[in-house]
Amino acid sequence: MRPDGSAIRLEHVSKAFGALPVLRDVSFEVKRGQAFCILGRSGTGKSVTLKHIMGLLQPDGGRIFVENEEITRLTGVALGRVRQRMGFLFQNAALFDSITVGENVAFPMRRHTRLSDEEIRAHAARKLADVGLERDFEKMPADLSGGMRKRAGLARAMALDPSILLVDEPSAGLDPITSSEIDDLLLTRKRQGTTLVVVTHNIPSARALGDELMLLHEGRIAAQGTVAELEGSSHDLVRAFMRSESGG
Repeated sequence: MRPDGSAIRLEHVSKAFGALPVLRDVSFEVKRGQAFCILGRSGTGKSVTLKHIMGLLQPDGGRIFVENEEITRLTGVALGRVRQRMGFLFQNAALFDSITVGENVAFPMRRHTRLSDEEIRAHAARKLADVGLERDFEKMPADLSGGMRKRAGLARAMALDPSILLVDEPSAGLDPITSSEIDDLLLTRKRQGTTLVVVTHNIPSARALGDELMLLHEGRIAAQGTVAELEGSSHDLVRAFMRSESGG
């Protein structure tokens, strides 16, 4: 960990798919314990940025650091070790449909720890209780509503108590009340010291969560700063984004 508390740092990262540039010389830093929201229209590189932080994609140029460890060219066991410090909440929750909700949460522990079955089940039950699903351990994912699936996905993402949580569109497909409930759960994680990186189209959600916001446009950073700083931007796109409800 750097003395200044950096959790994630991208330095001049660029990425293209064929002839299509997606990220163009993107640099930013996320401080430890901060909630950092990435905004932008569809196709501007938001989810691609998350995939670079996870090491699912490698940049064409630039460097990526997680807690001051460069991951840009890591593979295999070395990359897996870094990934264990990060949880990922997918847009559609991405639960395994063939096992129970409780076993979904237990899965990372079965794969990455030597805890006994009893310990794993107890820990998974606590994680489900943290997100209000204490009665749903034995249910199948198909039996859950969209909001409950998102909660279960969050419980699984936090199963190994990661220091960093990456979240892709937490409000997608949810009504405003359920979306606000998910925001509250994420804020609880932040208060407990977890660093959040959140991709979202939902501007009310970004306002509620974000210590710092970054707006991507055509693969470049159009604006970065606090809610107040983006609201005071002279950039027409930034002001329009901050006035919208969805931003997408």
